[in-house]
Amino acid sequence: MTDFDFLDPAAVITALGTAPHRLDELTALPKSAGLYAWWTDPAVLPQLPGPTHPGETNLRLLYVGIASNLRRRITANHLRRSGSSTLRRTLAGLLLDEQRYRTERTDRVVLVREDEARLTAWMHAHLRLSWCEHPQPAAVEPAVIG
Repeated sequence: MTDFDFLDPAAVITALGTAPHRLDELTALPKSAGLYAWWTDPAVLPQLPGPTHPGETNLRLLYVGIASNLRRRITANHLRRSGSSTLRRTLAGLLLDEQRYRTERTDRVVLVREDEARLTAWMHAHLRLSWCEHPQPAAVEPAVIG
């Protein structure tokens, strides 16, 4: 648990508004529960609205999520497979024509292996990540998203 009032959504929002990390800088990503925020340049996916980052006006919020294990959720889901990540499926759909991604059907439509790797590379090039450890992320998620 961090040193802020974990039931106060404003404290979580402040923590998520700290300097976001490049995806090649995720060695400090903890294995604990928490919330995370994906940020991108406003010129990337301009059709999606999102608030501006409080400290870096060249970034805007793209996505907020919760995890029981931040490291596993980010590295094993969001940076690997579109079948287990709503963020990846959404990005793939938004970039399908531009990136010419190819799909296949399993129990859902997913990217082919080569294009999964291309999407991960795209994410490394265009997205930043901030996170906040939190013992009960689901308790504050609705207020943080709101």
